[in-house]
Amino acid sequence: MSKLGPILWIKFVRRMRIFGWSGPFQEGKHPYMVKNNISITIPNPHEGDISVDLLARILRQAGISRILWVSKFNVQ
Repeated sequence: MSKLGPILWIKFVRRMRIFGWSGPFQEGKHPYMVKNNISITIPNPHEGDISVDLLARILRQAGISRILWVSKFNVQ
């Protein structure tokens, strides 16, 4: 099984939209995405990648398993 890897911010947002999340919206210091009644805070866009640790925490809050994330996009 493939592991999670760092991901570009824009690629992360595109993939979250595939899972049904809308946004990102900006209201404070950080953007957020919404699905049904759930809101998750995501990092600000920047030049670097979203780290594996941060990606794992966001996916946990969003209710998306690592296995589903990796298998959905064939990440290697």
